[in-house]
Amino acid sequence: MAERIFNFNAGPAALPLPVLEEIQQEMLDFKGTGMSILEISHRSKPFESVLDETIARIKSLLELDDRYQVLFLQGGASLQFCMIPMNLALPGKPAAYIDTGTWAGNAIKEARTQGKDVEVSASSKDRDYTYIPRDFMVPPDAAYLHITSNNTIRGTQWREFPETGGVPLISDMSSDIFSRTFDPRPFGLMYAGAQKNAGPAGVTLVIIREDMLARVPQDLPTMLKYTTFADNKSMFNTPPCFAIYVVNLVTKWLEKTIGGIARMEEINRQKAHLIYDYLDGQDFYSGTAEPDSRSHMNVTFRLPTPALLEVFLKEATAGGLVGLKGHRSVGGCRASLYNAVSIEAVRTLVGFMKEFATKKG
Repeated sequence: MAERIFNFNAGPAALPLPVLEEIQQEMLDFKGTGMSILEISHRSKPFESVLDETIARIKSLLELDDRYQVLFLQGGASLQFCMIPMNLALPGKPAAYIDTGTWAGNAIKEARTQGKDVEVSASSKDRDYTYIPRDFMVPPDAAYLHITSNNTIRGTQWREFPETGGVPLISDMSSDIFSRTFDPRPFGLMYAGAQKNAGPAGVTLVIIREDMLARVPQDLPTMLKYTTFADNKSMFNTPPCFAIYVVNLVTKWLEKTIGGIARMEEINRQKAHLIYDYLDGQDFYSGTAEPDSRSHMNVTFRLPTPALLEVFLKEATAGGLVGLKGHRSVGGCRASLYNAVSIEAVRTLVGFMKEFATKKG
């Protein structure tokens, strides 16, 4: 095997090495079945065990009570942008959204496409999405308030979730689920495309509270109703079995190797401080997010010139540091520090940045 590099890709992103090794070990013979996990029936006892374990681990890690169901869907977070208003909007009540960047904007667009009454309660567009809004009011009669907990493109993150006054909170947690502790009780629904912090591409986690399931209209297409998946344990049709299996291994790694989400949060804070402390102490690189809104998952920064950026990315790749190019819509650099990215990887990146700045600054 070629030497593994340090992977800072924003998604699909790094997976824990022990998880990859366990996948490799079981690939040809899953739990003595004589078949690969890619081959076994989703109706079989071995896969049912995987599904049950994954649900139980997610509920334990996030401290979810019995009101919550864990569902496994496909279509990524982008499909949820339309499913949420389809399923959870209420007649005569606005659907409230907070606009903090591209993915929040896409969720707003999808709700409006369906003709829903959308109210944008706050937006950070005025400063190019470099901060998280703090001063806003949630309509007391809103059907829900939708936020994007972490913004991968602009490098901002909700450090504290907004008070809603009892309005159900809904969050796209694609890029920071399992990365920190929080109180799940205000959330009517949480969702996450797994490919950033929970597993591979191909499965989307939807965690929904029972009172929200009661809202689902009966006249929606079968595969666009949350109740279809809730009533059939995510197996109305063939689920993405391999992707769910990998999510199971990732959550097992979080639970047994890391020691839970509180410990993972400590590690993630250390990683983020390593790079932000360096950025704050020099004048060659410039961070793009306002300090009180900085993401612990996606660190965005720029170099003095486009020409230096290209050299930086080329030399970083040659040095075994990949995935540092910023999103195509904004340019610059982005280091994604998801759970599977080690402290060693971040230290190596900061060392490279220091050396590069010394040579080129």
